[in-house]
Amino acid sequence: MFVGDSMTIGSTGDFTWRHRMWQHLNATSGDPYRIVGPRRALHDPATGDASSSAYADPGFPEEARRHLAGWGEGWLHMAPLIGEAVRRYEADTLLVSLGLIDLGFYTNAEQTAENVRRFVAGARQAAPHVRAVLMPVIPNVRATTDAAFGAQCARFNELLAKAVAELSLPGSPLLLASEPDGWDIERATYDGTHPSERGEHLLAGAFAQAMHQAWGVGGPYRADAMAGAAVPAR
Repeated sequence: MFVGDSMTIGSTGDFTWRHRMWQHLNATSGDPYRIVGPRRALHDPATGDASSSAYADPGFPEEARRHLAGWGEGWLHMAPLIGEAVRRYEADTLLVSLGLIDLGFYTNAEQTAENVRRFVAGARQAAPHVRAVLMPVIPNVRATTDAAFGAQCARFNELLAKAVAELSLPGSPLLLASEPDGWDIERATYDGTHPSERGEHLLAGAFAQAMHQAWGVGGPYRADAMAGAAVPAR
C-alpha cells in the first residue's frame, strides 16, 4: 500500500511514482503481489479534489492505481486512517512518504514524530506483522529559502531515523529509505516540490532499493528499463 501526500497521489496528467513502482515490480518481482488501498484517483487542480482519473499512462490498470494518499494530507491525517485501511485491504507492506505538509502547516518536528509513532501503532494493531519503508522528508524549495522550516525538516528526519531504529521489530520491520540519490529541485520537481518524471523515477528507485537490499524484493531499479515499458498487470 502506497501512503503519502501530494507527492504520492499525484495530479492530473502525472504518471506518479506509484506507476513507476508498479512497472518496476512487474519487471523484477518473481513473486505475485497486489497493490491495495481505498483510493485510486489523482488530485484534480481544476476542482481541488481527488477526482481525476487522467493518468499520463491510460493503460495503468485500475487495480494498480490503489493507494492511501491525499493532497494536503500528512502523518497527522493518516495516523487515524491507517489501521482500518490495513485491516480492510489486508496490506502487509507500506511504502510511506509523508511529513512535508505536516511541518509546513500543521505540526512541528516533535509533534510530527509522535504522529509517526501513532501511525505505526495503528498499522500494527491491524496487522501485527506489517512491514514498512519510510521516506525522510525531502526538502523542497521553501526549505532552501526559509531557514526555520529547513531546520524543522532536518530535525524531523533525525527523529524519524530514531523512531525507525526504536520501533523496528524482527516480525514487523521498519526501513528508513535514503533520500533519492541525485535529487535536485530544478530537475526532480516541476514546481519546487512535486516530482517531475525524473523525480518519480528517483522516488520509486529509493523505495525499490530499500526493499531489494533489506528484504530481497524485486531487483535493482533501472529507470531506463521503465521508460516506455509495457508490462501486464498482476
